[in-house]
Amino acid sequence: MARNRIVHKRSLMRFHDGLGWLMQITMFLILGLLVFPSRLIDVVIPGLALTFVLMFVARPIAVWLSLRGRSWTGRDRLLVSWVGLRGAVPIILATFPVAEGVERAGLIFNAVFFVVLLSVALQGTTLPQVARLLGVVSGSETDESGREEIVGGGATGRSLHEVVVPEDSWVVDRQVVELDLPQGVWLVLITRDDEVMVPQGPTWIKAGDTVTVLANSIEVRQVEGILSTPSPSH
Repeated sequence: MARNRIVHKRSLMRFHDGLGWLMQITMFLILGLLVFPSRLIDVVIPGLALTFVLMFVARPIAVWLSLRGRSWTGRDRLLVSWVGLRGAVPIILATFPVAEGVERAGLIFNAVFFVVLLSVALQGTTLPQVARLLGVVSGSETDESGREEIVGGGATGRSLHEVVVPEDSWVVDRQVVELDLPQGVWLVLITRDDEVMVPQGPTWIKAGDTVTVLANSIEVRQVEGILSTPSPSH
């Protein structure tokens, strides 16, 4: 049983990942009910100083030391350093002194909440821009997680996947019959703008078409390789 293929594995992972984030957001909101906004005024100055130290001194040093000896580029480490405190865990940990009745525990809790809130507002909202600025990711990059898995393939291990035809692909302005797809792979649909077509041998393929193929994980990579091969004229 342990080796059996999990049907809709990627969809299940996405669902549980989203559920985990939803629970963390819910926890963040519930913990926020423990905070009195008027009391945050007392921690603004020390909170700003603490946030500055964490963002630009403590966290970068900790990240660089933790990733020492690994094949990470300086830009990768800078991006990890900028991720910041985005979650409810620090606030939950700050409730422990309150529960134990530690002296000035309320001040500690308010300071931690302020720092996390500021980190979310500054680092959390600017993370995509910082990643693009550092050149770590680009809008044209795609990965397997971004590929749509529509249905499970049962015992065959095949499922429906969508693959976009690049503009410089050799298959542009060619007919479906000219494609040399792996054996057992079926070209099911072609989506062009708002039009969905059932492909036949004489059907022409255009740049930007989204082709839906029935294939397993290995075969879909082969299909991507075929479609991404540039035309000799480019």
